Amino acid sequence: MRGIQTYLNFDGKTREAMTFYQKCLGGELSIRSFRETGVETPKGAEDRTVHARLQKGAAVLMASDTLPGMPFRQGTNFSINIDCESAGEIEKLFKAFSEGNEVTMPLQNTFWGARFGMITDRFGVSWMFNHELPKNS
Repeated sequence: MRGIQTYLNFDGKTREAMTFYQKCLGGELSIRSFRETGVETPKGAEDRTVHARLQKGAAVLMASDTLPGMPFRQGTNFSINIDCESAGEIEKLFKAFSEGNEVTMPLQNTFWGARFGMITDRFGVSWMFNHELPKNS
C-alpha cells in the first residue's frame, strides 16, 4: 500500500476550501474542473472541481465537488482513499471490503489513468480504492 488519504467532497466549494487549506498548510495545490477534463457533466456544472490535490511532503489532501442535485451533507462529506501499489493489491482489498458492503462504483479503469472503485461499508464509511495504471511511453 502506498498510502491512505482523506478525500473531501463539497457542493461547489472545493476550489474555495482547498485554496483556504493551502493558505493554512502551505504546499502545492492542483485543481481540475470538469470542463478541463472533457468529462460530460450536467449544464452548469462544467466549472465544478472534478479533482483537487494539495500536497506538502508526504501529506496529501484531496477533494472534489458533487454534481448539482447529488446528495450532500456537510460534516459527513469525506471518504478514505487507499492508494494501492499494484493491480493485485487493489483487487484483493476491493474484494475484501466488498463482502457484505455496498459497492457504489465497481472497479474500473478511469479517464485519469487509474483503476478505481468505491464502497460504503456497513458502518457508513465511504472507501475509495485507486491504483495508478502504467503510463504508455
